[in-house]
Amino acid sequence: MSDLQPVRGTHDLLPEDMRRHRRVVETARAVAERYGYLEMATPIFEFSEVFKRTLGDTSDIVTKEMYSLTDKGGEALTLRPEATAGIARALISGGLSQHLPLKCFCAGPMFRYERPQKGRLRQFHQIDIELLGVAQPAGDVEVIACGAAILRELGVFERTSLELNTLGDGESRAAYRAALVGYFAAHRDRLSVESRERLERNPLRILDSKDPADRAVIMDAPRFGEYLNQQSQDFFAAVTEGLDALGIAYQRNPLLVRGLDYYCHTAFEFVTTELGAQGTVMGGGRYDGLVEIMGGPATPGIGWAAGIERIAMMLAETPPARRALAVVPVGHGAEKPAVILAERLRRAGYAVELGYGGNLGKRLKRADKLGAAAAIILGENELAKAVASLRDLDSGEQTTVPLADLEERLARYR
Repeated sequence: MSDLQPVRGTHDLLPEDMRRHRRVVETARAVAERYGYLEMATPIFEFSEVFKRTLGDTSDIVTKEMYSLTDKGGEALTLRPEATAGIARALISGGLSQHLPLKCFCAGPMFRYERPQKGRLRQFHQIDIELLGVAQPAGDVEVIACGAAILRELGVFERTSLELNTLGDGESRAAYRAALVGYFAAHRDRLSVESRERLERNPLRILDSKDPADRAVIMDAPRFGEYLNQQSQDFFAAVTEGLDALGIAYQRNPLLVRGLDYYCHTAFEFVTTELGAQGTVMGGGRYDGLVEIMGGPATPGIGWAAGIERIAMMLAETPPARRALAVVPVGHGAEKPAVILAERLRRAGYAVELGYGGNLGKRLKRADKLGAAAAIILGENELAKAVASLRDLDSGEQTTVPLADLEERLARYR
């Protein structure tokens, strides 16, 4: 037996897992369409510069987690660690800034070299929506509401809570950053090595630290709300009023931040206690400076991403597989007509299983094992009369049906 295994941090989506995965994606796609977000896809690898510009040369993702390579043409490429950068790149390279607002939905694999654990993989999958070209707080409300609607449709919304914060505008952020640097510099000796490094390059990320010593220092750190100018306060008030109007409950989390300078105003996460340490189910925020730092026109944006595996783990039950019909030929003379009948029914929209060998008993056992709803038995006697025997595999009831009327009689199994 081969000892080959999946690469660490990856997994196979076997049929039962895939049904959960598809349930998340198909539900999200349908709900997003109701909000006007249409599906698009970007390549799973980009020039490395796309992510270095957007995620920052000193971010953990860029320095530790990206899967990067040099191709045979000498180009530096990276498997995408997240979706937003590729969408912003598509906006610029595709000339889509002439058609704003851009509302898009994406789903697909992402790649990060992280320590695998429950709810965290090295190849993982996300659903993602982005709203580009809308600067008003109504955009933030809509994006959050769409995320809430997807979680609600999947039956997991009530087991999450929405955490919300504001990062303010550029002026407010600069004032807060200065206050934070001053505070953490005064407590440098109490910080972890990683947080000391962040103090030099990205001090807001210290607020994300899980190190116990860092958490003790963070408890007394200045809060963003103390440095918000009036414009930032008004923007956040409009977002919270919009959520209140829609009946979407939230709680303020002053430690919820995004470390890069192009993030501003709203930051949010839907979190749960059901997934251990990986409690974030969906997270996002406003990134008005992103497209501009990539070389495009100044374009406001807001969006979120959600882990498909994490949501799939929260589904109450695995969606059932579609129940097929089994076409069962009896005798050599029925084999070819059975193949023709199976193809006819498939073209009519039915899922059909056709046994490849064995007597009637074995084929019916296989049909039952596959969870088929009914068996269509076709023998030489049936063929001579242009009929089939239709057996309901739940009740055991068997009737004779003219072949010409078969699709009509099978409608209840569709």
